[in-house]
Amino acid sequence: MKLAELHPVLSGSPYAGYVYAYPHKTAYRAFAPRPLSEVWAGESRDALFLYVHVPFCTMRCGFCNLFTTAVPNADLVTSYLAALRRQAEAVRAAIPDARFARFAIGGGTPTFLSESELAEVFDIAEQVMGARAIPTGVEASPDTLTPAKVAVLKARGVERVSIGVQSFIEEEAANSGRPQSRADVDNVLSLLAASDFDTVNIDLIYGLPGQTVASWLYSLREALRYSPQELYLYPLYVRPLTALGSSRKEWDDSRLACYREARDVLLAEGYEQVSMRMFRRAIARGDTRPHYCCQDDGMVGLGCGARSYARGLHYSLDYAVRPKSVKGIISDYLARSRDELAHAEHGFQLDRDEQQRRYLLQSILNAEGFEAAHYTMRFGTDPAADFPDLHTFAELGLLKCDGGKWTPTARGLERSDAIGPWFFSMRVRANMTDYALK
Repeated sequence: MKLAELHPVLSGSPYAGYVYAYPHKTAYRAFAPRPLSEVWAGESRDALFLYVHVPFCTMRCGFCNLFTTAVPNADLVTSYLAALRRQAEAVRAAIPDARFARFAIGGGTPTFLSESELAEVFDIAEQVMGARAIPTGVEASPDTLTPAKVAVLKARGVERVSIGVQSFIEEEAANSGRPQSRADVDNVLSLLAASDFDTVNIDLIYGLPGQTVASWLYSLREALRYSPQELYLYPLYVRPLTALGSSRKEWDDSRLACYREARDVLLAEGYEQVSMRMFRRAIARGDTRPHYCCQDDGMVGLGCGARSYARGLHYSLDYAVRPKSVKGIISDYLARSRDELAHAEHGFQLDRDEQQRRYLLQSILNAEGFEAAHYTMRFGTDPAADFPDLHTFAELGLLKCDGGKWTPTARGLERSDAIGPWFFSMRVRANMTDYALK
């Protein structure tokens, strides 16, 4: 048999796992508390990414495994913002020379907050952390974004708004545990289109219950009516502990066909493909604005669901999906003193091998790929010597190397969720396998 028929990346499912960040949070473990001043002592701190996590939503979607809780009471939100400020003060004291080049507020749904609560998050970022006049992104949902909240975002200089629509068909959204009004979706997208943000991103999901390729393309074309600068197209993953994962439904898998059809439509519409999921309108020459990505080394996270990425250590609080476990972690966060918030005690230590794997995964899963020479400058070795499977994937037509630059082919991009997990270390695999779902 041919190699292509034997290799599991091609013979198995294209959807082994979404490599959002490496290593995944389920690979994190508790360790002896380390002062943040020590964690960041050897790190470059002149162009960091600040990420603030808001773990609140109006509902828990059926596919969601994010760290969030639905419809918290007002006192909990107030207490959370107080803890967020306390943590920011602790982090700023630990790394007083930190300078931030980018800032994002994610969740959950940050626009669940009221206008004054949103303003408080920006005050913490600007006044305590010193994150002022830098590219800023905020995540939103159709049922929480209002003209008054858009005014807050505009006043605070937000450049990028990402809105999770998922489907323009009410029945599909409801079947996936996300009931939403089409009128709300259209009203919010019209509001954003008229608000002159530099970038509006629309998230869509394919593979939803009851969805067909035709209905998926309908949603895609409806999104295009609003001329978004970016679109993220996510394949549905039915994960343990989510509402869909707890059901006994059988899942029709037409995801690859949906992906291919949508990719072709977007390329024909003038979008460029950045990764398997991300498509954006071609950037004009001379545009030097930094590309939005909150997964780089050099990220400082605030909030109980936020991760932080130093080169040698990734850290956060614990991770959970079950509502009761999420609430317990939030309660623990609210009870922490400023001194406790100035320490890392749960995460993953990245040795040289893990740093190499992270670099590879952050590069080879993007259309731009990476220069072997840049890898060698950082690690002193040749990437193909460290990862011989690069040549194997080139033989399979998934990657190519031209002039010392490794890039994924179209076939490779569509199998990013199979290629990515292939490069996980045995240590990360073991930790993820042993993780007790909460």
